[in-house]
Amino acid sequence: MTAATATIERDPRTQRLLEAPILPLLVRMALPNVLIMLAQASTGLIETFWVSKLGTDALAGMALVFPVVMLMTMISAGAVGGAVSSSIARALGSGRRADADALVLHAVVVNLGIGLAFSALFLIWGRPIFTALGGRGAELEAAIIYSNVVFAGNVFTWLMNGLGSVIRGAGNMLVPALVSVLGVVFLIPVSPLLIFGFGPIPAMGIAGGGLALVLYYAVGAAILGLYIASGRNPARFRWLPLQARHFAGILKIGALSSVQSVISNVVIAGSTAIIALRLGVEAVAGFGTGIRLEYLLIPMVFGIGAPMVALVGTNAAAGLEARARQIALTGAVLAFAVTEAVGLIAAAFPVAWLTLFSAEAEMIEAGRAYLQIVGPFYGFFGLGLVLYFAAQGQQRLTMPLVAGIVRLVIALGGGWLALEWTGDIRALYLALGLGLLAYGLIMLGSVLRR
Repeated sequence: MTAATATIERDPRTQRLLEAPILPLLVRMALPNVLIMLAQASTGLIETFWVSKLGTDALAGMALVFPVVMLMTMISAGAVGGAVSSSIARALGSGRRADADALVLHAVVVNLGIGLAFSALFLIWGRPIFTALGGRGAELEAAIIYSNVVFAGNVFTWLMNGLGSVIRGAGNMLVPALVSVLGVVFLIPVSPLLIFGFGPIPAMGIAGGGLALVLYYAVGAAILGLYIASGRNPARFRWLPLQARHFAGILKIGALSSVQSVISNVVIAGSTAIIALRLGVEAVAGFGTGIRLEYLLIPMVFGIGAPMVALVGTNAAAGLEARARQIALTGAVLAFAVTEAVGLIAAAFPVAWLTLFSAEAEMIEAGRAYLQIVGPFYGFFGLGLVLYFAAQGQQRLTMPLVAGIVRLVIALGGGWLALEWTGDIRALYLALGLGLLAYGLIMLGSVLRR
């Protein structure tokens, strides 16, 4: 035991974060989070698979809406959800049981409020938003139908993720993971049932896909809420007066953490809009189908990054700066290896992924070019994103913001210019890949420099 860790009496859980071998500890903490995020990302893939059977217009319409739906998941589960978990963990760890109980109610209020606000935004202004993103004709109508159903029930997305964060904050990773995985099992038969109909259930088309997603989150929120209400969770529901300090704690951390999610989705939504305006519905469908694979990388990296916030923050606060830096670099290597492997496989076998969703020749060609060009850069995306979590633990968020802005400028600004000059979608894809490269290298350089 070092002098830095011996001078303060700590509970065994905290001591383990300071002394356990880094790689096994990080893997054990990451696995449940990866499971949760993969399960939630899989809901979008299941929806995409069945909606693709309705034709290219429906697939392109869903491609317009999907980045926004994923943004809701990423912010509610990763950004605001992380703020909820950390607030409750700190309250329980310091023995402030009353504050932990109060935070449960505050978390519910925050998630209900934000969920309802986003519902109102897209139910009222959905058409101009998706038109601005490049939606036209039948694809726009499909996007509006799907968006209206999903955002009518958006509050359940926020509520389920908020309640899951309450449980994870108390140290229980298993219950939220089981609910998410069982929800995906529920979605596999329900989604085609509502899209295509069977017996007395009418075929609802793309609206049925949206309704299945809403039901997934509604049932999940109910199960998690009942678990907390049963008293088995250390932080319990209690009707206590609402306090500004609890709201401020959650919203401040959540707002800072949301920047990364917003930048990633702005890049994807902006690219979709550029392609829609210049190249048409088949290109949008191909790009949207290819980009689904990038969305699968995010839960993998979130799973590794979420425990890094606690690991890096705890060690840095204890004066173990060298160990904190080693944790950051270990997580970076792990994230790079996983995401780069996915990218290289996708680049080598792009058609195997794309034909899961459509056999349309132009769609497959647009998606193939995306995966072959951008796939080899996926490792730098994983590298940069996981080091963002390390920066959260250090409470040093300047470089992640700089890296995100640089990526945004290269990907969208450079991509638009490249497409304008060449008229070739591959030039836009190269700009997207270079944006990922710059993002990862800037984040790595900030850690190595320190």
